[in-house]
Amino acid sequence: MRHNSAIRHVLASSSEVWPSRLSRRGAGVGLTVGEKIPSVELAAIRNGQVENVNSSDLLGKGKVVLFAVPGAFTPTCSDYHLPGFVIRSEDLLAKGVDLIACISVNDPFVMTAWAASQGIDDQVVMLADGNGDFTKAANLELDGRGFGIGLRSQRYAAILEDGIVKSIDIEPGGGLTVSSAESVLAKL
Repeated sequence: MRHNSAIRHVLASSSEVWPSRLSRRGAGVGLTVGEKIPSVELAAIRNGQVENVNSSDLLGKGKVVLFAVPGAFTPTCSDYHLPGFVIRSEDLLAKGVDLIACISVNDPFVMTAWAASQGIDDQVVMLADGNGDFTKAANLELDGRGFGIGLRSQRYAAILEDGIVKSIDIEPGGGLTVSSAESVLAKL
């Protein structure tokens, strides 16, 4: 989804204020290097189809790149973060990645619509963490109630091997640097 220039300007300027006004509840201690990923139920969207999966079953085999976004259809997530992983999906697979997954605290309907709007087929598995169970277990909550968006996930990227966190990079502010596809590629 593309925004007209007036809306884009408002969203871009307001996003500069977000980091100081959003409350980061966790500091990443629930999803740490050397630890196993949380085991919770999620909805996975692949090729437009929704299926209920356990996070450990889906993300616990092989080398996985898991990246989280604060919300589907938000400007940075839609214009840069997700497209970066779609564009770089072949490069990531060439580096031995078995699965690329995007998780967001959104419902499966929103994640399905977002995947369709981004032209995603099977390059990235979209994960709906509808109740934020994975995000809470990972201690990576972002409290956006001051903006009317409720509980969300912090923006991060993790490299997992057989369900063990090998690397995790959490964005320190409202930008996109350490969790980008390019940053993940550099770590592989």
